[in-house]
Amino acid sequence: MTQPRTWLTAAFVRLVAGIAIAVPAALLIGASPAAAHPMPHSVVELDVHQTAVNARLELPVGEFAVASGIDLSDATRATLSRRAAAIRAYLGRHIRPATASGTQWRVTVGALSVSRAEQTSTGQYRELVAEAVLTPPAGGDVRHFTFGYDVIVHQVVTHVALVSVRQDWAAGQVDGKGTTQVGTIQIDTRTMTVPALKVDLGDGSVWRGFLAMAELGGDHILTGTDHLLFLLILLLPAPLAVRGRRWDGLVSSRTALVRIGRITLAFTAGHSVALAASALGRLDVPAWPVEAFIAASILVGAVHAVRPLFPGREAIVAGVFGLGHGLAFSFVLAEMHLSTGQLVTSLLGFNLGIELVQLLLVCLALPALLLLARLRAQPVLRLTGAALTGTAALGWLLDRLGWPNPVARAADGAGTHTTALLAVLAGTAVTALTWTLAARRHPAADGATQLQRVEEDRDGEAASAPAQGA
Repeated sequence: MTQPRTWLTAAFVRLVAGIAIAVPAALLIGASPAAAHPMPHSVVELDVHQTAVNARLELPVGEFAVASGIDLSDATRATLSRRAAAIRAYLGRHIRPATASGTQWRVTVGALSVSRAEQTSTGQYRELVAEAVLTPPAGGDVRHFTFGYDVIVHQVVTHVALVSVRQDWAAGQVDGKGTTQVGTIQIDTRTMTVPALKVDLGDGSVWRGFLAMAELGGDHILTGTDHLLFLLILLLPAPLAVRGRRWDGLVSSRTALVRIGRITLAFTAGHSVALAASALGRLDVPAWPVEAFIAASILVGAVHAVRPLFPGREAIVAGVFGLGHGLAFSFVLAEMHLSTGQLVTSLLGFNLGIELVQLLLVCLALPALLLLARLRAQPVLRLTGAALTGTAALGWLLDRLGWPNPVARAADGAGTHTTALLAVLAGTAVTALTWTLAARRHPAADGATQLQRVEEDRDGEAASAPAQGA
């Protein structure tokens, strides 16, 4: 009796093992490629304005076709244009924001495009990008609403839409460096419905918007390598005197400080006026001519540091070129599509941030500029700085005229090392101040007395011939 039981047991084990192998194999063989890999999710990014919310939808083309019946797998600009009406109609039916009391918002679907995208878990795929404007009824609150949304999700039950805020001026989120997650939209498997997302962005304030714009302005001048280089290259020869058509000798420290102050104030006035006029007038100025003008201004400044082109008129040149730099600053505000009230506040905050950081950088650079002019190696250091600046400017100019080059890319990359820049300027300022204090304590050791007499002579020359004293 023992042997039959053993035989039956062995047969049963073999049967179970066969099923365990065959069933997964059959599932894997019959599985579609979509089931073998995670599906890409949708992304909804919100820009919260004073009277409306802009939404950017990023929708995987494959899942969109399943849900809407609109195939965009081979979409070109022409085919997308022919299907645009159907796409907008479908999206309009499945985007339903509403007030807390249930009053529906108006939804307007605008620009459409198809591009390639990539998510970590899915690899590359094509996506439909749609821009929509969500407008509440009169008196509606753009910071607290119900976001009814079931694009794709109503048909593809495993699909998920991630909703986040990209820009929210009143909450101080204006830098475009990331998004704030609001929530996810997916089907409720218990009820097989898609619950609306409750959006609660809290209470915004004008003060938070103002502070965020001030921070953005400071960051913009700090990382804007071209703006910074233009100002510093104009300041580089400020402590030097002019003899004939070349830099030769020194002016007094007082004269140098006056020049540096005038150049800085003129540049500030120029870019402030252009920034205000362009932003408040909502001027639609093409970017590339402005950017090329800025590169050209840096190139002119570099040449001036080698040979004086406009001695005594640096402040005028700084003000004129500052107008172009101000137009470039205004592009940042134009991209935000702010209301008039927010724009005025943003303009004040943004400009304040620019001026504070600019003042900080000039104060850090000032001791080094004065010390550099008194070193024997001054001509070599000045010419080296001018050559590097001129090379970067020429690279930028060619790039902005349509000829990309590695010099421009390297110069742009320099703006990402703001911490190192501040550390170098601070270290140089401390060294220069220490050197100056030591020179005053031991004038005989380093010729400070003679330098004082040279400065006094230069003061007299500057007073009698101001045009040549630049």
